Amino acid sequence: MSRPRSPFRGLRALVTGASGGIGEELALGLAAAGADVVLVARSADRLDALAARIRRDHGVTAETVSADLATADGVDRVVTALTGTRVDVLVANAGVGDHGPFVDATPERIRTQIDLNCTAVVRLVHAFLPGMLQRRLGGVMTVSSVAAFQPTPGMAVYGATKAFLLSFTEAIWQENRGSGVRFLALCPGATETGFFDEAARHPGAAGFLERGRQTPQQVAAVGLRAFARSGGPTVVSGFGNVVTANAHRFVPRGLMARLTEVATGGGGGRRR
Repeated sequence: MSRPRSPFRGLRALVTGASGGIGEELALGLAAAGADVVLVARSADRLDALAARIRRDHGVTAETVSADLATADGVDRVVTALTGTRVDVLVANAGVGDHGPFVDATPERIRTQIDLNCTAVVRLVHAFLPGMLQRRLGGVMTVSSVAAFQPTPGMAVYGATKAFLLSFTEAIWQENRGSGVRFLALCPGATETGFFDEAARHPGAAGFLERGRQTPQQVAAVGLRAFARSGGPTVVSGFGNVVTANAHRFVPRGLMARLTEVATGGGGGRRR
C-alpha cells in the first residue's frame, strides 16, 4: 500500500528559530516531507550547518537568513530577503522565555519577549499570508505553549505572549476557513531545549519543570502530523499537557494561578 503524498511536498517553508530545538526539528520534518526550506535565526553558523545537512539528507533546497527577529530591523531583513519570492508555509517558532518574578524583570527583557513572541509573528504572518491566500495553498504554524491556557506566575509575560499567539492563530484560522490555507497553534509543554540550561544557572531554579519534559523531536512530530491533517487550529503535545491545558475548565482561575505558580517557581531565561 503506497503512502499518502505529503501536503508539503514541493512547497517552500520559512521556519524561524531554526538553529536548534523545536524549530530545527520542524525544519527537518518539513524537508523530509519534501518541502524546500528557508531557515531563520540569529546564528549564521548553525543555520548554515543545518542547511547543508538538509540538502545532503533530503535533496531539497535549503536557504538561510540570519536575523534577530526581536528587532524591527531583523523582521525587515527577512521580509526584504523574501520579497518577490514564494513563501507557501510559515512556521513561526522563534521565541523567548523569561523566568522569575515580573517585578525583577528588566524593561529590555520584557520588551524582547513581546517583540519576538508577538510583534515579529504578526508582522511575518501579515507579510506572507496574502500570497498563500491568493494561491489557495500553504499554511501558518505558530509555536505557542501550554502556558497559553492559564496564568503563569513566575513567567507572567511569557505566558501572556503565548496566550496572544494562541488567540491570534485561532482567530485567523476562523477568518480564513475554506481558503485552502491551513493554520495551527502548536502548544508544547516543558521541552528539552536550551531554555532549561539557562534557567538552571539562576537562584531558585533547581528542579524547574523537570518532570514530563518532551524532546524537540516528539513535539515537532505532533505538530507536523496535526498540520498535515489540517483539522482544528490547535494541538497540545503530550497527554499530561493536554490535561493541564484543559484544567481551567474545571478549576477556578484563582486556584489555577496558585497551582501554576508551584509548578513554575524559579528564575532564568533563554531564547531559542
